[in-house]
Amino acid sequence: MTLAQLKERSLLGLKDLDKEEIESILERAAYWEKHPVKVHGGQQGKFAANMFFENSTRTRFSFEVAEKRLGAEVINFSAAASSVEKGESIYDTVRTLESMGIDVGVIRLKPAGLLAELAEKIKVPLVNAGDGNNEHPTQALLDMYTMRKQFGSLRGLNVSIVGDILHSRVARSNLYALRKFGANVSFCAPDNMQAKELDAPYISMDEALKADVVMMLRVQLERHESGMLNSAEAYREQYGLTVERAQRIAPHAIIMHPAPVNRDVEIDGVLVEHPQSRIFPQMENGVPIRMAVIERALS
Repeated sequence: MTLAQLKERSLLGLKDLDKEEIESILERAAYWEKHPVKVHGGQQGKFAANMFFENSTRTRFSFEVAEKRLGAEVINFSAAASSVEKGESIYDTVRTLESMGIDVGVIRLKPAGLLAELAEKIKVPLVNAGDGNNEHPTQALLDMYTMRKQFGSLRGLNVSIVGDILHSRVARSNLYALRKFGANVSFCAPDNMQAKELDAPYISMDEALKADVVMMLRVQLERHESGMLNSAEAYREQYGLTVERAQRIAPHAIIMHPAPVNRDVEIDGVLVEHPQSRIFPQMENGVPIRMAVIERALS
């Protein structure tokens, strides 16, 4: 396979993926969502390796279900962060699995920038399952898919993303992709959780609640021990989606969250399955999206 073909079939991020390509993934996911047969043997005899150098239950399970529904054989590799800290060890692991004959590698890792280097050296398509605080393309694709199912179109949609923007690969991938479809993206975050390099306006929590889509991010308070909002209570009070705040959301608007959810921190527990919440449907939509992405990598 040539490097150009590899690049076409890999999914490293959405920043450099054109709108038409994203559109085709969303369309194919719609096909898989309606597909009546749970296991389709189209990718039988192909091997998919899920290489998770950073913990994730939901994303790994979602990819595994997607791969098995396509009929592929699945190999799971997960490493505790401590045992594979060095880029070299990650490279050796991926190279080893490539040598054993895998057809696609799904990778989640902590060091930002390493995935792009791996993609230059590894001769099988790679799918980014989250790299550092860079991108999480399949999460943004399933988010867009969820929004499109709700509103029909993304053009002109007002999306506010609330929380730890600084460390969020979800916020980045959503920003890059939603803009290509004409959506308006705004961020809402405390000063010490803002990513100044991203070109999007920061708005108040009151403004954020006026959007069509209110997307809450998981807050890892351990990253912000020195910050002003170092307690869950203080964070919830200022930036959490409380029951009181949820009453101010427009009747047509939806609540989203990439999960796992810190209940009663960034969102009150009773709102997780609120009629306007799409948190579980997002997870459901993750499977057809990842089927489309894996099929694209293998075909």
